[in-house]
Amino acid sequence: MTKQLSDKKSIKITQHQPNYLTPNYQQDTFISVSPQDQIQPNTFEFAIRHLIDNKLDLSIFDKRYSNSGTGRKAYAPSVLLKIILLSYSMGTTSSRTMEKLCRVHVTFMALSGFSYPDHSTFAAFVSKLEHEIVDLFQQVLFICNEEGLIGKQLFAIDGCKLPSNASKESSGTQDELERKSEKLRQAVQRMVVKHQSNDNSDYDEELKAHEEKQIETLNAQSDRIDAFLKNNEPRIGSRGKEVQSNITDNDSAKMQTSHGAIQGYTGIAAGDSLYQVITQAGAAGQGSEQSLLKPCIEELRENLLAITPELKRDDVLKQSILLTDSGFHSEENLQWLSQEKITSYIADNQFRKRDPRFNDADRFKKTKHGKRPSTNINKFGLQDFTVDLKKMTCTCPAGKALWLITEKPLRVYNALCYRFRGYEKDCRDCELRSHCLKNKNQKSPRQLSIPIKKIPLKENHTQRMIEKIDTPEGRKIYSQRLGIIEPIFGNIRTTKGLDRFTLRGQSKVDAQWKLFCMVHNIEKIKNYGQMC
Repeated sequence: MTKQLSDKKSIKITQHQPNYLTPNYQQDTFISVSPQDQIQPNTFEFAIRHLIDNKLDLSIFDKRYSNSGTGRKAYAPSVLLKIILLSYSMGTTSSRTMEKLCRVHVTFMALSGFSYPDHSTFAAFVSKLEHEIVDLFQQVLFICNEEGLIGKQLFAIDGCKLPSNASKESSGTQDELERKSEKLRQAVQRMVVKHQSNDNSDYDEELKAHEEKQIETLNAQSDRIDAFLKNNEPRIGSRGKEVQSNITDNDSAKMQTSHGAIQGYTGIAAGDSLYQVITQAGAAGQGSEQSLLKPCIEELRENLLAITPELKRDDVLKQSILLTDSGFHSEENLQWLSQEKITSYIADNQFRKRDPRFNDADRFKKTKHGKRPSTNINKFGLQDFTVDLKKMTCTCPAGKALWLITEKPLRVYNALCYRFRGYEKDCRDCELRSHCLKNKNQKSPRQLSIPIKKIPLKENHTQRMIEKIDTPEGRKIYSQRLGIIEPIFGNIRTTKGLDRFTLRGQSKVDAQWKLFCMVHNIEKIKNYGQMC
């Protein structure tokens, strides 16, 4: 192409073509990997290697192996533990992925000393780790204490619910599972009858083969349910009533979370306030946390005894303060803590409602459709209703009469009250329902409690806890709970990527949860300790 310039000179510009390097797939290349040079200081893999090779006592694994006389040499537990901890720190729990990383990832090659365990070796090691995991966890905790990372003054205890390696569709009580098995049998019978009626007619062979395979699958599901019912007793919950069992993992439980119902486990952790080191960790197959507080504190006490053997058992938590949310609150727990002389601040389910800072908290709550309720509507209160206790009548702001539910007053919280209720037809068509009912789509009519006498609260541990935690000092101390425990769960679930447990059975899931908590603690040693 030619471009004419003002000086009448002509300059010829050539259009360039791309010029790429040609790869040589025939050339041999040798890559030198030195484990000593690859594992750099101030990295997580360096911390793992240093702790396992120099600090942890792994002789606890020796009883697993008895192959000195015969048999193939086993992979060293130190190698397997290094790979598993590094993989967990990257959010990888798959044993097949660990096998692949040892062959293609330079850091894993160096950390394993060019060992190449297969996936079954990793899976078997983690599955049997339940026997040594408590000792390993306490050894890492001991190092945290030596490094000055545990203050032992303030602990926050909480739990997070994670899905298990089991489907919630396989859950049910004994009666529900029996009915499910019977429905499957009936479905099979209907399909068999359909086949028999079509034997002499033109029937699509491909469809017939598909239905035969479906019959086989339904029979297998029914047989599996029947075998489970035959070999397992009804599962009893903490309240003494039957709860749902699960055919795949009967130690797991169906539980409600903010994202809906899951089949899973509750991971419990106790965090120290100084550097958020996890001082106790455990997993339980139940959604309710009330019954988990006592075993959690007992395990915390044993862990602290293991790292400070000079202390007596009764003195371990004597100078400490425990913080938990309302999920652990019960009169029984508070009574036990009082007997053990453990200082604690445990919120009840009315804790925030008593706090004036949360008076307008409802305006941030979303409905099931994801919309926040309107904050411009003034709701009718007790003062807006006309009440005559002599005639036992009550009239709403719209002029409609409410009827008395019971002639005798009922106890509502700490007062005796007469309760009135509106008529459904009046509330359904009322123009003021948006000012009266909690939800404009509410189907039930308005109810009103008229207090006539206050009942003094019974002096118990719950009341004493309310009085203590509602003081300015109590709220100041309790406010530290979120800053201690929530970063721990955020690190494990989000940064480390633990979104579900991959093992089955309470003891194996407990070991996997402790492994992730060990990863968290080793990271604290690497970031704030002196040895790594």
